[in-house]
Parts: sequence; structure tokens; C-alpha cells
Amino acid sequence: MTSTQAPPAEPAAQPPPPPPVRRASTRKRLVPYWLLLPGILWLLVFFALPMVYQASTSVQTGSLEEGFRVTWHLRTYADALRDYYPQFVRSLLYAGTATLLCLLLGYPLAYLIAFKAGRWRNTLLVLVIAPFFTSFLIRTLAWKTILADGGTVVGLLDTLHVLDVTGWLGWTEGGRVLATPMAVVCGLTYNFLPFMILPLYTSLERIDGRLHEAAGDLYARPLTVFRKVTFPLSMPGVVSGTLLTFIPASGDYVNAELLGSTDTKMVGSVIQTQFLRVLDYPTAAALSFILMAVVLVMVTVYIRRAGTEDLV
Repeated sequence: MTSTQAPPAEPAAQPPPPPPVRRASTRKRLVPYWLLLPGILWLLVFFALPMVYQASTSVQTGSLEEGFRVTWHLRTYADALRDYYPQFVRSLLYAGTATLLCLLLGYPLAYLIAFKAGRWRNTLLVLVIAPFFTSFLIRTLAWKTILADGGTVVGLLDTLHVLDVTGWLGWTEGGRVLATPMAVVCGLTYNFLPFMILPLYTSLERIDGRLHEAAGDLYARPLTVFRKVTFPLSMPGVVSGTLLTFIPASGDYVNAELLGSTDTKMVGSVIQTQFLRVLDYPTAAALSFILMAVVLVMVTVYIRRAGTEDLV
């Protein structure tokens, strides 16, 4: 080798081989599915199977004495909707009114608990859920005493001329509240108000207080802060609360039975009567599916219009 010739280059060092990938065992991969299995079985046994049974019942014909058989008699749906559409409209109207009242009453209370209650927060939350400590039936029956003719509440409403306005709207009749639409709506509002307050509180409690401080630093007025910051961020709670209130209220029949009259029957009352008194199972099942379909369409449209899917 001459002095001008370069030495041979050493071979580049090879990188170490990557560590072997440890594949999870089949048993470990199946753990999440085993954990979901009890819930799936619960939904199948207590939700899916009854739905299938009711669907088959809605297309049957016959009587309790002769027996029912599946004949795919779809006209039952048309007959049920034609005969009981006033109860459907009434149910949606009562449920919508009660939901709006729950929102108007529940939002300020949820706001107070979330931002102003301080050390009284837990106490107020317990008071919100306190009605759940008693039976739904007992709570509804209590309103028969509260709204009794000649009682304090009715006397106060009469003094304030509220009954004159509600009578003109057709919600009360003859200066009395019981056995009127107003009584049914009052019962629905009271019984389902906690379902509105709790999601609203959860949504409001998540809001970072520094956002309110930043809005104040930008010279925003309290009303502007609420309109631009608080309410938009609480929309998941508003949507959740309205759904949890409207859906069960639209199918309720206890309040209509105990606080209303024959002129305030809701579709839930009709379904209960068809199942337990008239024993017309196909009509009752058809009414149930029609109500479910109507509520499902309304809920879908409402969620899309609300512009949020982050439900509490």
C-alpha cells in the first residue's frame, strides 16, 4: 500500500434488531367483551326481547278468549292513530309545557348551586333529590291536597287573577285547578324537575370560573357573560335535562289519572287502559310503538338542532 492510498473503510455498524412484539394473549383480548357481557345480556332480556314481543303483538288479531295470532294486520296502527290522535297531541303538549317549566325553574336553581351555594352545595343537592326518597304515587297524591278547591294555593292564584288567565287559555275551569290540564302539568313539572336540575348542575359545575373572569376583564356585562359564555357551555346539560324530562313525561299516565279528568287523558292512560281493562293487546302495542317513533323523531331533530352531542 502506498502512502497516498486511503485505508479501507470499516463496515457500518448494524442497528440492533427490534425487540420482539409481545402479542396479547387471547384471554386478555377477550376481557373487555366479558365485562360487557352482563350488560348486553341485560339489554337483550329486558329490552330487546320485550320490544320484539310487543312488535309481534301489534300485528296480531283475535281476542283474549279465542287467542291472538300474528296476521300482519298493519291497519291496527292506522286505526290507533286515527282514534287516539287527540291523546297523542295532548301528551306532547303537556310534556313540552312541563319540560319548558322545568327548564325555567331548574336553570336558576342549578346555577345557584353550582356557583353561589358555597358550603351549602351538598345540602341543596340533597334537597333536590329528596323527593326520590318517597314513592312517585305518594308525591302525586300530595298534589291533590295542594291544589284542592278552597285551599291556600288556589285562593292565592285566584287573588292574583292567575286563574282568570289560565281559564281564558283553557287550562283551568270554573275557578278550580284539580281535574284540569294545569293540574296535570303541575304534577309533571314537580315530579320530573330533579331530572332537569341534576344534568344542568353537572354541566354548569364543569365550567372553568376563569372564563367568567376573562369575560369580566374584557368589560362584558353579567348578562353578556351568561349569553356568550355560561349558557353555550351549559348546552349539554340543557339537552340532557330536557330529554330526561320530556321522554318520560310524554308517556306518563299517573299524573293524568290522579290529577286530571277524562278530558285530560294522555296516551299513556290509553295504553294502560287498553292493556289492563279493555284487553286489546294489539292496539295497546301499536300505540306504544307509535309513541316511541314520534318521540324518537322529535329527539333526533332536537339534538341536531341543538348542535351538541356531548350529553351529560
